[in-house]
Amino acid sequence: MPEPGARRRIMVAVKRWHVEILIDAHEQATRAEARLRAGDRTHLVGIGGATCRPTDSNVPEIADELAAARALSELAHQLLDAVVQDIEAVTQQPANVAR
Repeated sequence: MPEPGARRRIMVAVKRWHVEILIDAHEQATRAEARLRAGDRTHLVGIGGATCRPTDSNVPEIADELAAARALSELAHQLLDAVVQDIEAVTQQPANVAR
């Protein structure tokens, strides 16, 4: 039960964004792409990679995770850059979005 005086949030619409991660591994190198498709025209792709040194144990799952994490990190930075551009286009003022 909500606390007295608490505001109720009314959900107007649910938006669904899709992030697809593609992982491609060849010998000592793994490459991942994180692709964001939002409901509007937003389509961003972050790319990340991981390499194994000859002295490393061959554990493909670790390389996959690292490459995917790097791809998602790059995607997040691209999305923040897009937010800044959108704010500046609307406000005609420089925007500063904390990272």
